[in-house]
Amino acid sequence: MDFALIKQAAEQYEADMTKFLRDLVAIPGESCQEKGHIDCIAEEMKKVGFDRVEIDPMGNILGYMGSGDTLIAFDAHIDNVGIGNIDNWEFDPYKGYENETEIGGRGTSDQLGGIVSSVYGAKIMKEQGLLNDKYTVLVTGTVQEEDCDGLCWQYIINEDKIRPEFVVITEPTDGNIYRGQRGRMEIRVDVQGVSCHGSAPERGDNAIYKMADILQEVKALNDRLLDNDFLGKGTLAVSEIFFTSPSRCAVADSCAISIDRRLTDGETFQSALREIEALPSVQKYNAKVSMYKYERPSYTGLKYPTDCYFPTWVIPADHPATLAMVEAYRGMYGEPKVDKWTFSTNGVSIMGRYGIPCIGLGPGKEAQAHAPNERTWKADLVKCAAIYAAMPSIYCAD
Repeated sequence: MDFALIKQAAEQYEADMTKFLRDLVAIPGESCQEKGHIDCIAEEMKKVGFDRVEIDPMGNILGYMGSGDTLIAFDAHIDNVGIGNIDNWEFDPYKGYENETEIGGRGTSDQLGGIVSSVYGAKIMKEQGLLNDKYTVLVTGTVQEEDCDGLCWQYIINEDKIRPEFVVITEPTDGNIYRGQRGRMEIRVDVQGVSCHGSAPERGDNAIYKMADILQEVKALNDRLLDNDFLGKGTLAVSEIFFTSPSRCAVADSCAISIDRRLTDGETFQSALREIEALPSVQKYNAKVSMYKYERPSYTGLKYPTDCYFPTWVIPADHPATLAMVEAYRGMYGEPKVDKWTFSTNGVSIMGRYGIPCIGLGPGKEAQAHAPNERTWKADLVKCAAIYAAMPSIYCAD
């Protein structure tokens, strides 16, 4: 394999990739509102020569290159979070900016850059004669990840009946290769009380006081959770609190909390729920512990309900997909650091639910995700496109 030629080809497309990314940034595309992004990506895929471009009923875009039996996928979610407080931005998040080395705007790192490098990586494969009868490349632009990570791939696997041999997750990796992440789940705890007039609180049963006891035990539970040498510790954070009461002059008759539970290797949703159910105050007050469900329709109007459980996944350091990524990286950019994500990705379904191996490499930096003044780097777009182009041939080599 001529790594120098692949690298040179990627460098020649820096301006094209920059324009593609800036075109995407200019189109608002929060979860369930991604149609503009999908239409822009479809146009670019057709322009650069994809063999087949489809949009499934959920609204995910599927671009194919090649005709071999082994299906290798490159996944990029193409929805963004909102902009938050506009006063925290130094520039227009949708107009963005460009200088010699950077591109600014909402979604540049998280993670519209990933679809840009994937599309041009596939173009380079085709132009450099790297496609052969051994593999087909599938580039997916997937929806609703920010709302419900992995839901798109539940649909792709179960309904589109597509099952790649492995998937490259193109979320930002700070220039490194990532081979896993903690899982997560969204838990709710509800406790009931009895309201009464606030002037005589002893007549009622204050649900907020009950929840106060539960909160202290939940906080203590976080300190006892499992640790893992590679992924780190499981964590638990109360993220929301709700109550009902007849008025501000009455005792609360119900109280509920939401818990963001991060799961390290070896933890499951069953074990996480049992830990909370076993807390003394949860049992004393007969609190209800449940998992949230996601049911929001996609931009096409399709509903695909799922539990808010996003499993942990880790691919071995010596897996053939890991080794192929490392070899492609090393051939053009030196020895890579192999690490893990702090946040969650679509890998929670692809590998976490369905056991399809995932390996991660993507342009941009994790710290830019969901932050004001988000930006990415042109060199990252080029680097990832080159590595993406080289990797499948290395994986499929005899």
